[in-house]
Amino acid sequence: MELSTETLPLISTSSRTDAVQEYYFSKKLREIEQMRSAGADIINLGIGSPDLPPSAESVFTLTKGAANPKNHGYQSYQGVMELRVAFAQWYRRYFMVDLNPDSEILPLIGSKEGIMHISMTFINPGDEVLVPNPGYPTYSSATKLSGGVVRNYSLTRENCWFPDIEELEKSDLSRVKIMWINYPHMPTGQRANKILFEKLISFARKHSILLCNDNPYSFILNNDYLSILSIDGAKEIALELNSLSKSHNMPGWRIGMIAGHSAYIKDIIKIKSNMDSGMFKPLQLAAVSALNSGDEWYESLNRVYEKRAIIAGRIMDQLDCRYDKRQCGLFLWGEIPEYYQKAQLLTEDLLNLAHVFITPGSIFGSNGERYIRISLCATEEILERALERISLSQSVKKVI
Repeated sequence: MELSTETLPLISTSSRTDAVQEYYFSKKLREIEQMRSAGADIINLGIGSPDLPPSAESVFTLTKGAANPKNHGYQSYQGVMELRVAFAQWYRRYFMVDLNPDSEILPLIGSKEGIMHISMTFINPGDEVLVPNPGYPTYSSATKLSGGVVRNYSLTRENCWFPDIEELEKSDLSRVKIMWINYPHMPTGQRANKILFEKLISFARKHSILLCNDNPYSFILNNDYLSILSIDGAKEIALELNSLSKSHNMPGWRIGMIAGHSAYIKDIIKIKSNMDSGMFKPLQLAAVSALNSGDEWYESLNRVYEKRAIIAGRIMDQLDCRYDKRQCGLFLWGEIPEYYQKAQLLTEDLLNLAHVFITPGSIFGSNGERYIRISLCATEEILERALERISLSQSVKKVI
């Protein structure tokens, strides 16, 4: 047996690495890959990575642009004008929001990047940040990496997964700098409405809190498009992130945007311009093609997701989970039955016994402890196979 000769590193890491952990899906995908290497056929229904292709026009524009030798240089930190104009037209067409492409739109290398940029731009050490529970884990990690203090606010099924503003008003908000919201909401699939957004804008203005809406799911199983920036006076107190990852099947392309007041965008560029050197121009031009897709693009996409959601609902039924059929977005969120102690035990049982990976709601916060999330980013055939495996695995219905 050979002993490792690797020595310990001499340089310690910064304290900020202690504030965060490796992303759950990063670790879980590694575990699944190990199981597959050992011969297990794992069905992955955990990740929200669209399996359908982007539009043919987008791919054609990318390849044509990449063949042009003039397109391989550094690009503007603010993105090419064509892309900013396309984003502005998209927001006008679907969200009824007017944005100045010169100053109120900042293209991003994925909206996840924008969460970090916003955090670094506005958070001072010790500032508090309101983060939804359940919610996207990156809101918390970006806050911690920026020196801020995470302050979770509760979202519950009983309150339609909306913030309880009256409850927040009872607390000390003097140190709160940012409030993250995410509608349509991930992981619950809950839509917002104008009344909620109006209340949130009023709340944010009253307490001088920057309200940040993460809005990548508006076009999936939904045609009620709503932006926080459509509310009167929102630009003074709110920012909105959007992305082409979900709506245009371009997750690996890493194309997103921030929209908001020109002064906020100008400040964010100070951070962004020190962290990257612009986006490959053909990618930006391809994004223009994607944004110019007509209504038929979203309609054809949703016809696919509607069929998949039906099968995902049958999986929920097989597991005796309660779920809302009106959900939108790329996932189905369901509450586990009482005879399971918690969702993570159920999902581990499914992985080990049925070789089906489903996400436990606990990774999104304590309010997700009794929920699971099924991704719709799998074909009907794969979803049917997952249902068959779960149905055959009698063990998954036992009390752990």
